[in-house]
Amino acid sequence: MSVPRLTKPTIAVLEVLLAATDDAPAWGLSICRDADLGSGTVYPILDRLSERGWIRSHEETTPHPGRPPRRYYELTSSGRMQAREALDARRQRRFQFGLRPADGAR
Repeated sequence: MSVPRLTKPTIAVLEVLLAATDDAPAWGLSICRDADLGSGTVYPILDRLSERGWIRSHEETTPHPGRPPRRYYELTSSGRMQAREALDARRQRRFQFGLRPADGAR
């Protein structure tokens, strides 16, 4: 599995996926909202992550009248590990160059 280019939007999507839980799963529009990105940015990122085997998706099975089923996205175990490694390596590089981590932590 190759590492996707870690643009700011990709990082934002990965962070949302890493924060998702069984009780609060990530679906398309929730990822857009939580990452503060448009669907035209998020869905191509999700496609690239899926092609690399980092995520899997499935439709919800409970019917909800008035709206189509949600498509849930979750990191695979390998994708979760690689996402953490890639984000940690990026933070380390930023720290080496004297840049503060994005979350403001020191």
